[in-house]
Amino acid sequence: MKIFLDTGDIEAIKKAYDTGLIDGVTTNPTHIAKTARKFRDVVKEICSIVPGPVSAEAVGEDTDELIAAAEDIAAIASNVVIKIPMTPQGLKAVSVLEQQKSIKTNVTMIFSSTQVFLAMKAGASFVSIVLSRLDAVANESYILVEDAALIKANYGFASEIIAGSVKTQNQVLSCLRAGIDIVTVNPGLFWQLYKHPLTDSGLAQFARDWDSVPK
Repeated sequence: MKIFLDTGDIEAIKKAYDTGLIDGVTTNPTHIAKTARKFRDVVKEICSIVPGPVSAEAVGEDTDELIAAAEDIAAIASNVVIKIPMTPQGLKAVSVLEQQKSIKTNVTMIFSSTQVFLAMKAGASFVSIVLSRLDAVANESYILVEDAALIKANYGFASEIIAGSVKTQNQVLSCLRAGIDIVTVNPGLFWQLYKHPLTDSGLAQFARDWDSVPK
């Protein structure tokens, strides 16, 4: 399973990418706004750090506006992927961008199995399920994760499934068990994945014992 860092924080991206375990980055308007920098500058810098896919959001009222915005953003760097909303206008834009423009898309704000199916059928390179928002309203996100993996397997779709906005290690485990292609995690959760109290106590014990070994 690939790990995408979900942030616009350049220093956090550099630190995490240095581990060799980060495969891509996802951003959104909220992340970019927090940087207080120009959108294009942030996306360009992220793309220069991470050679893998970097998702950036296209904003538009209709299909033509989304396509125009996507073409403009895609010109920033060769590894940019365009986030497109899960709407009829958005999925029409996906078909044009993927089939006619050779621009990779990431359909976002997916909350149901039928939306997963439609985004895959439209030909999106990536489909993003937003786990944290589902769990926040008492919908069990792991069920949708399992459905998404099953739909992909049943019909041989090429889209990669992104479990987006993953907030807990239990959500990561659900994705691993279901065979999800990608999880997006914030920097805090990424570093938390390394940690376990038994690891800490065991290493501390080894260090104490090593100090008592004759040198």
